[in-house]
Amino acid sequence: MNFTTDKQEEITRNEWLSRLHNIHITRADMNKLIMNYLVTEGFKEAAEKFKIESGVQPSMDLDELDDRIKIRDSIQNGKIQEAISLVNNLHPELLDNDRYLYFHLQQQHMIELIREKNIEDALLYAQTHLAERGEENPEILSEMERTLALLAFEEPENSPFGELLHPSQRQKVASELNAAILEVDATPKLANLVKLLLWSQEELDKKKIKYPKMNRFADGIIEEPK
Repeated sequence: MNFTTDKQEEITRNEWLSRLHNIHITRADMNKLIMNYLVTEGFKEAAEKFKIESGVQPSMDLDELDDRIKIRDSIQNGKIQEAISLVNNLHPELLDNDRYLYFHLQQQHMIELIREKNIEDALLYAQTHLAERGEENPEILSEMERTLALLAFEEPENSPFGELLHPSQRQKVASELNAAILEVDATPKLANLVKLLLWSQEELDKKKIKYPKMNRFADGIIEEPK
C-alpha cells in the first residue's frame, strides 16, 4: 500500500476481519506459542498440564522454573527483600548491572511499607536508599515522587496514585525481574507479537491512516475505522 498518495485506501472492519480469517495459523504453531509463554513467565503447573493436553514439549526442563517461581511469588506476596536475596544468590551481578531494575525493586519495597502503614520506615528507606538515585536520574525522580505522594493521603489506595498499590504493580515488577533473569529470551514470543501490533498501530496513527484498530486487547475486539 502506498501511504504517500493523496487518496488513501480505507479498509472497513468487515474487510479487515475477512482478511484475518483467510490467514491460516496451525494449531501446532499456536500451541508452541502458548507453551513458550507459560515457560517464559514461569507458570510451571500450567505448562505441565498443557504439555499433557497438547503434546507440545517445553523448551527446557520445567524443574528449572522453580527458582524463578519462588522469586515471582515473593514479589507477588509483597516480600521484596526476600526476592532481592533470592536473586542475589542466583545471579549476584544482575542487580549491580541493572540499576534501574534494582530501583524498581526498592521502590516496590517502599510501596509495601506504605501499604502496611509503616510511614516512618517508608520515609527512612527513601532517604537512605533512594534519595541519591533520584538525583542521578530524572526518570527515577519522577517515579519516586509519585510513590512518595501516596503518603499525602489517608487512603492512598483511593488516591490518584492508587494504581501503585494494585496487585498489577507487583506483577509488573515481577515480570520485569523475570525478563532480566531470562536475558536474551526474556520476553515471551506472545508478548513480542502484542508489542509488534502496538508499534504497527502507532505507525499507522502517525500517518493518519484510517484502519480497523484493536483497542481492547484482552477481548481481541477490533473497532471500525475512525
